[in-house]
Amino acid sequence: MNLLTLSGSPHVHGDSSTKKIMYGVVIAMIPAMLVSIYFFGLDAIRVTLISVIACLIVEWAIQKYLIKGPVTITDGSAIVTGVLLAFNVPSNLPIVIIIIGAIVSIGIAKMSFGGLGKNPFNPALVGRVFLLISFPVQMTTWPKPAALFSGLTDAVTGPTPLGHLKEAVKAGRTVQDVLENGSSWVMDGVNYSYQIPGYVDQLMGNMGGSLGEVSAIALILGGIYMLYRKIITWHIPVAYIGSVVVFSGILWMINPDIYVNPGFHLVAGGLMLGAIFMATDMVSSPMSWKGQLIFGLGCGVLTVII
Repeated sequence: MNLLTLSGSPHVHGDSSTKKIMYGVVIAMIPAMLVSIYFFGLDAIRVTLISVIACLIVEWAIQKYLIKGPVTITDGSAIVTGVLLAFNVPSNLPIVIIIIGAIVSIGIAKMSFGGLGKNPFNPALVGRVFLLISFPVQMTTWPKPAALFSGLTDAVTGPTPLGHLKEAVKAGRTVQDVLENGSSWVMDGVNYSYQIPGYVDQLMGNMGGSLGEVSAIALILGGIYMLYRKIITWHIPVAYIGSVVVFSGILWMINPDIYVNPGFHLVAGGLMLGAIFMATDMVSSPMSWKGQLIFGLGCGVLTVII
């Protein structure tokens, strides 16, 4: 009798396997990974390695001892989750918190739903949200960029450009004033100052933030590679980024004193990371091009609102 063997989802037409797709995504993340290592030094390597290894161990342990089924850690999906989780956290995050994030990402967000192809949400994003709620101080303490071999501990921290703008506007200053003159304040008898990086610095990654969100150009290079390899299509990234540009542009034209221009959104913060690597997750995103456009549009609007 001839039998049809059906592999686990996601299912796509073509000659690509899950392993090819996942390792293709890993290759696409290499430029952003290298930039994070350049600006955040050995801590970037530490966070990424711990995150990936923890995700692999958690998935292996669950499959071997709880599910007692085939072990599929070689398909690359746990590696992708580990790198994306590392991309969503600061470079000075303690080891224990990274491991907790890996347990939540793999154990709860992925394996509790049945494994790859059955998770309703991006596992790395679930891990990030959990860590942000559980460890808000550690998750919002951003080390300033440092040299590659500056050591494993970076005690100098600073805000992200968007985060600093938000707090300055809440304090009554205008966006343009903050962009041009920066800020200074006194805390515990110590004088502090912060100048928002220029567009070139932000584009290249020379600013505070999570490992994977600091360099828009590195993320774009990864996106181009995935488009070339047909790992993703243009619909979600273009709809996502386009809706952010349009919506933030409307707000900026209405009141430029409290809303930043669309160009700033493109290079500061995690817009490119979200649009290119997070929202395009083929398991938790729509399959049809119409659905992808609507999904990307909704993600963009929510990004500006939040």
